[in-house]
Amino acid sequence: MFGLHYLCTLESLILMEEVTYQGLTFEPYIKRDDIAARVQSLAAEIKRDYEGMAPLFLCVLNGSFIFAADLFRACDLHDAEITFVRFKSYEGMSSTGQVKQVMGLTEDLTGRDVLIVEDIIDSGVTATQLREELDKHNPKSVKMVSLLFKPEALKIGSAPEYVGFEIPNKFILGYGLDLDGLARNLPDIYVLKKD
Repeated sequence: MFGLHYLCTLESLILMEEVTYQGLTFEPYIKRDDIAARVQSLAAEIKRDYEGMAPLFLCVLNGSFIFAADLFRACDLHDAEITFVRFKSYEGMSSTGQVKQVMGLTEDLTGRDVLIVEDIIDSGVTATQLREELDKHNPKSVKMVSLLFKPEALKIGSAPEYVGFEIPNKFILGYGLDLDGLARNLPDIYVLKKD
């Protein structure tokens, strides 16, 4: 038993080494176990708040697909559905300040309880535009859950109703978050290392 615990600890240390993408070094920031625990906690809140309802989880691609899948399963709401929309406002490590809709909605949202699932909210531009777009479809309610939230970076809109982790205004990747499409498959979250 002790040997297994030791191996698991050793494995997590090995897996949480620094990583390099496009010449930039990232160091461990949030471990997969902490992410999993927080997803379970968020799911319990959401399940309580949406009990007896048939919410539509709206996953914002590409960054939130891993979080959305884990959260959707953990919520275990019998009548819940999930769909996807894709927006893009990042190039490299910074937001362009403009949002381009790449793939839109196909579901009828009239009278639906919609829960937007985001990977990260920083400037609030994408989130605000998405909420405004959804309001045109006459939903019963619209709330947002974001795994990560950068309060310091928020320029427009408000904080999500459900937040996994509040973090400083630093560039991160892993667990769905990327650098020009890379590193989404890392199971942990990493932060850009200071020189």
